[in-house]
Amino acid sequence: MSKVGSESNPLRVAIIGSGPAGFYTVSNFLKQTDLTVEMDMFERLPTPFGLVRAGVAPDHQKYKTVTRAYNKSAQHSSFRFFGNVEYGTDITLEDLKDHYHQIMFATGAPSDRNLGIPGEELTGSHSATDFVAWYNGHPDCTDFKFDLSQESVAVIGLGNVAIDVARILCKTDAELASTDMADYALDALRESNVKNVYVLGRRGPAQAAFTPPEIKEMGELEDADVFVPVDEATLDPASQAELDASGDKNVKKNVAVIEEFSQRTERDNSRHLTIRFLVSPTELIGENGAVSAIKIVKNEAYADENGGVKARATDQEEIIPVGMVFRSVGYRGAPVAEVPFDDYNGTIQNTEGRITDDDKNPLTGMYVAGWIKRGPTGVIGTNKTDAQETVNHMAEDARAGAVFEPTKSAEDVVSLLSARKPDVITYSDWNKIDEHELSNGAASDRPRVKLTNIEDMLAVLN
Repeated sequence: MSKVGSESNPLRVAIIGSGPAGFYTVSNFLKQTDLTVEMDMFERLPTPFGLVRAGVAPDHQKYKTVTRAYNKSAQHSSFRFFGNVEYGTDITLEDLKDHYHQIMFATGAPSDRNLGIPGEELTGSHSATDFVAWYNGHPDCTDFKFDLSQESVAVIGLGNVAIDVARILCKTDAELASTDMADYALDALRESNVKNVYVLGRRGPAQAAFTPPEIKEMGELEDADVFVPVDEATLDPASQAELDASGDKNVKKNVAVIEEFSQRTERDNSRHLTIRFLVSPTELIGENGAVSAIKIVKNEAYADENGGVKARATDQEEIIPVGMVFRSVGYRGAPVAEVPFDDYNGTIQNTEGRITDDDKNPLTGMYVAGWIKRGPTGVIGTNKTDAQETVNHMAEDARAGAVFEPTKSAEDVVSLLSARKPDVITYSDWNKIDEHELSNGAASDRPRVKLTNIEDMLAVLN
């Protein structure tokens, strides 16, 4: 048989997951001009694009335009999409080894990290991940309930997701009505009684993980005042020294915005957003089994032995009355069937994208990209270079012949899925769903009106 990667014997790659890392795998392979590659993408949902569809805030449509590049990749003759197909259930690792030379796992980080404090199990304590998925219409989350009758809410974390949650809670119906937020979420938020939102961060403004555009936007809300205590907006000596040494322009922008917020006077708006720094939650206080307050401790910043800045608790405590709490302290990857998993880091075991065994030896034909490879860091575009690193290793291994030896053909995959999953979704099917949502959106002057359950998506095709 001719060499793997030749025109007569294409390198066959299975990609598990259709988020940014999955699609950047496709585009990076298309740049390997000396290899003929056929790629099949498997996605548990009928809809592609992962967190671009279900994680990017509905009022941030510009970030979703990246899907145009993904669509371009999907039009290539060497690409096929199999949606509504779950790895580990509808198709197994052994199935993939029988049909492909290489397998790429790009399954993301679908779960969240806990706070690890008393009271976290109380009613009204939620992960920001669940709230984001709910208002974005993820089919797994349409039945989730959030008590928006509460007047005061705390959001724990200083990343973009925490800022997204706080912003959505503070926006007016008019600000949200022109987005692609799920209809049921729009209805619920329209009746929201939330008036006070507290964003609580463990470290100072110079260590915040949000980006300058995200934090700046918080000062531009139509009907919400934003407050930052002056003493918490002022950089401690260790943070100032770190910033002076790094000269990081984004950090400087963040610090300047926070300082400006601390100088603002009340505008008598109906909602109040308070951003706190150098505070940590120590307990969720309950009443009748539900959250009624959050206890926080004041932190102090200090320079560690490596020149970084860390935070440690003082003896100053405070109780803030709140009826709901969202934790946003990081996404976490979930184990994948029959694949070595690093439980401590929440990632698939790997070295530069090559999946490894417990002794760090590469496993032939198995690779990983995206958050499940490196952890939940970076922005959408970070996945492009991340996938490039892995694809370069995949191409190198293919040229060396270090691949699986499949015994079945590309068409055998279609036969297998037809038998096990008759309602598999092709990319053409997704285009019909997409057109349906866009059409309904245009009729109501919105980007799209999302279908939020799988039955409705399948009904469109029928």
